[in-house]
Amino acid sequence: MNKRASGILMPVSSLPGPYGIGCFSKEARAFVDWLADAGQTLWQILPLGPTSYGDSPYQSFSTFAGNPYFIDLETLIQEGLLRAGDCAAADLGSDPTDIDYGKLYRNRWPLLRQAFAAWRAAGGPGEAEYRQFLAKNASWLEDYALFMAIKDQQGGAAWDQWPDPLRLRRADALARARSELGEEVAFQQFVQYEFDRQWSRLKEYANSKEIRIIGDIPIYVAFDSADTWARPELFQLDKDGRPTGVAGVPPDGFSATGQLWGNPLYDWKVHRADGYSWWIQRLAACFERYDVVRIDHFRGFDEYFRVPAGAPDARDGQWMPGPGKELFDAVRKALGDRPVIAEDLGYLTDTVRQLVADCGFPGMKVMEFAFDARDSSGANEYLPHNYPENCVVYTGTHDNETVAGWFQTGITDAERAAVCRYLHRAPDAVEPLHLDFVCTAMASVGRWCIIPLQDHLGLDNRARINRPSTLGCNWRWRVEADALTPELAARIRRMSETYGRAKPIPQPEEEEEEDAAAAPDQAAAGKSDAEKSLR
Repeated sequence: MNKRASGILMPVSSLPGPYGIGCFSKEARAFVDWLADAGQTLWQILPLGPTSYGDSPYQSFSTFAGNPYFIDLETLIQEGLLRAGDCAAADLGSDPTDIDYGKLYRNRWPLLRQAFAAWRAAGGPGEAEYRQFLAKNASWLEDYALFMAIKDQQGGAAWDQWPDPLRLRRADALARARSELGEEVAFQQFVQYEFDRQWSRLKEYANSKEIRIIGDIPIYVAFDSADTWARPELFQLDKDGRPTGVAGVPPDGFSATGQLWGNPLYDWKVHRADGYSWWIQRLAACFERYDVVRIDHFRGFDEYFRVPAGAPDARDGQWMPGPGKELFDAVRKALGDRPVIAEDLGYLTDTVRQLVADCGFPGMKVMEFAFDARDSSGANEYLPHNYPENCVVYTGTHDNETVAGWFQTGITDAERAAVCRYLHRAPDAVEPLHLDFVCTAMASVGRWCIIPLQDHLGLDNRARINRPSTLGCNWRWRVEADALTPELAARIRRMSETYGRAKPIPQPEEEEEEDAAAAPDQAAAGKSDAEKSLR
């Protein structure tokens, strides 16, 4: 991570395609090709786990499993496991720019069951590879498949609502469930096998184009997950398997009651006692799936905010000590040095900053946070002139407004004026602001720069991915296929090359000599002319 580079933040779910949601399809490979044409070497995605009822990739039924919605139906058709007519007839949503999760739940799962039945009827093609996959992933897959099978049997109820013998994992009840639900368990295992095969091929293709995948993992797991059901001793749960405390963040200037996330908290004493083996296993799986891992809410490893279970909001919570550097020393000892991005946004104490520095991980800088009217001193750490080299620069993240939407409606007039002053932009300028904003992020000293695709396109907040603390309208945006034009790729490549973030396309020797001779004159032209050429 010591070379300048740039990339694009684009959830897999937001890719174009005919089957209701972005997936590991030919459109995903086309996006990889487009990234390469644009001179990008990084593709950041959101967590790939199976989503729960709120559709958030940060609340998953498993920290190890993959999302069945990302399995490409076209690949299953080509493998003879599905009929094209059945896929075309399934109502998976009619709006190519919006994901209808209700229709996916109702109509995609039956197609996967058809594929499983066809795979079984054909004698399980690739049986040796399948058995190898089961053996390699047995430590989590057996519990996950049984968890999902029981959940289906129980009408989708959360595991703390199951009958006591199943909820408390009594051996005889689990043995009976494995026997009675064997077909459903096998189906869930097949789905994970197919997910793994397709994702591995897509990642291999991206790597062949010199594009690295930045994966994303939440610090916490969901309560209704195979992780808490299978390993309750790792979490702050009572003898009946119910949380004694949950995660959140304290009240601040944006919320008088704080945020109550509700995730179960880790029992760090138990993790420490066994050498953090679960975390080592979790991160090992992540580094096999991704090239780089971004860890969400990194400050929770220094201190975590514990809210008593049952509290109506986060006002009664308190900060508790986390594992600190000891955890990452154990991970490094087991796995070696691995590339990690620490999500260190929000209010940070000196001890959090020290933990990030001691681990050597790059933190994050988000330009949208740089223009708070309450801090006009020029010392705001999110202003590009204050960035360290060892950071990853973003215009915004999946939780932010798009730059265009933010500038239009998300800030005050005073903040809007501050943005214009910083970007040397006339207040009445007619050129779209997102171009100047992206250029400034790219020009910064931060070693890596990741731009959400929406900000390259200049889209407004209708293309926003997530509005934190809201339900029902999130994680739905998809890009239109015709938006990924050669002209946009060329503009992004010029920008990345100008700021030393792209590997230039090799030129004939004569052109290289001409470029070298012209370089001093081009440099003298100054930043403003360079930015004009990037538009």
